Amino acid sequence: MANNPQSPNGNQDPSGSTQMFRAFVDEGARQPQASTGSSGGSRVGVIVGVIAAVVIVAAVAWLALG
Repeated sequence: MANNPQSPNGNQDPSGSTQMFRAFVDEGARQPQASTGSSGGSRVGVIVGVIAAVVIVAAVAWLALG
């Protein structure tokens, strides 16, 4: 089956238009800039989680060997 940019009723598929694609790309380019302010909080959470995991592993190892 061929992948035609037009639908069976003859109307052009709007998702196939270059203008719609450019708007999609521009929208995606703006999104990371808006979310960079919240990435600092998620980094802190990841760091705290890693430290907590290391402490728990160390405590289990200490109890297992002690």
